[in-house]
Amino acid sequence: MPPDTEAIAEQVFIALADPSRRAILAALAAGGPATATDLAHRLPITRQAIAKHLALLTEAGLVTAEPGERRRVRYRLRSAPMQVAQQFLAALARDWDGPLEALKDHLDRSESGPAGNQHR
Repeated sequence: MPPDTEAIAEQVFIALADPSRRAILAALAAGGPATATDLAHRLPITRQAIAKHLALLTEAGLVTAEPGERRRVRYRLRSAPMQVAQQFLAALARDWDGPLEALKDHLDRSESGPAGNQHR
């Protein structure tokens, strides 16, 4: 897995670790692009806190800032970093599946052998 993939995934995981940032992403997913002020009206978070969270979400690549009317900035979701994080997790799961299956097989064989029958 390329090192940049791991770095992108790490930024996504850091961003998703905070419940306020998850709420902001959910609000953008449900309502479409919005300004920090719009989000402050929808969420129980101050506009200043939302602005700080949006900066981190922008840095992680999960949202993009678009200039709007009257110098208002609208934020829009970006799915690409989330897809990279999903691919990272899928690769980890594949790496774990083989050893976990081998362990399960080993434990099943141990349990069904002569020593395993004594515990039943």
